[in-house]
Amino acid sequence: MLPVGYEARVLEPSPPAVLDRWYADDPAVPGEKSSRLLVTPTTASATTWDDMAKRHPSLAGFASERWLASFRRLEALPPDFEETRGSLHQLAFFVLAPLRSVITGRIGLRYTKGGFGTPFFATDEQVRIEGTSIIWQMRATAHTVPLTSVQDAAEFVGLVHRDSWFSGGFHDPPLPEDPTRKLSVGPAAAAALADWFGFATSVLEELRAGATDDESVSRVQLWPEHFDPAVELGDSDQGGRASFGASPGDAMYSEPYLYVSPWNKHDLVHSYWNASFGGAMLGYPELLAAKDQRLAALGFFEAGRRLLRGEPPD
Repeated sequence: MLPVGYEARVLEPSPPAVLDRWYADDPAVPGEKSSRLLVTPTTASATTWDDMAKRHPSLAGFASERWLASFRRLEALPPDFEETRGSLHQLAFFVLAPLRSVITGRIGLRYTKGGFGTPFFATDEQVRIEGTSIIWQMRATAHTVPLTSVQDAAEFVGLVHRDSWFSGGFHDPPLPEDPTRKLSVGPAAAAALADWFGFATSVLEELRAGATDDESVSRVQLWPEHFDPAVELGDSDQGGRASFGASPGDAMYSEPYLYVSPWNKHDLVHSYWNASFGGAMLGYPELLAAKDQRLAALGFFEAGRRLLRGEPPD
C-alpha cells in the first residue's frame, strides 16, 4: 500500500502474535529503528499518514476507513444505537474477552476496522466483530458467521458461555443477558460504534504520543467491562495520574462521551471537572458541533492533562 522505502504503523493489531508481558503488539508506536521511513497515525514520527495521504491521494480512502488520516466527521447516531451497543457489549465481555483470557491471561481488546477485536494470539489468530458478523482469523484464512446470539458466538470460537469467568473481578461489569436471545445489531449503528472506537483510538494514541518522560503512560486498550478505549497517563506519586477514555455510553449517559477520571479525586475545584463521577466529560453533542472534532477531543484531554500537572488548562 505504501510506496517503496516506507514502513507503516497503524491503529489495529496485526500479526505476528506477541509473547511479552502484554501478549499483544503495540501497532501505533514507532518501535525499533528501521532503515525505512516510518509512517505513523500520530505525530510521533516525521511522517504521518495524513502527510502521505496528501502526497499520494490514492491512500486517502484506505487511511480514512481505518482512522489513520483524511478523518471523517462523526455523525448523528442511528435510533437503534443504544440497543446495538448493548448487544455488542455482551459479545465483547462474554465472548471476546474470556476467549483472550483463556489463551493469554489478558482481557484487553482493541479497535479494529469496522468494529473491535482481540489482539493476535496463538498461531497468529484473532477474533473480531466487524459490522454484523463475527470473524475468526487464522493466519490468511478468515471464517465469518452472522451475529445471532451470544451463545452461538461463544460456540463459534470454542467457548462455553459463562456468566462469571474472570477470577480477578471487575468494577461495574455488564449484567449478563439471556445468551440465547437474538442479538439486536443494526448495520448503521454498528458502523457508528466502530467509528467512535476508531476516532477515540486515534485521539488517544496522539495524546499518548505527546507524553513526556516524567509521565508514565499505558497502552491504549478497549476494556471489555466498560466497553471503552482508554489510556492511563501521568505521575501517580504526584497525584496527577488519570484514565483518559471514550465511553460509547452507559447507564449514566446514553450517548458517547470522552472522559478524564483522575485517580486522586481530591481538590477537583476547577470548572473543567464537571462530571458526577469525579472527573470531566465532553459529550457527543459537543463533539458533533465542533468545527474540528479531533482537535476538540485533543483539546479536552490536554486541558485535563495540564490541570493534573498543576498547569493552567489553556
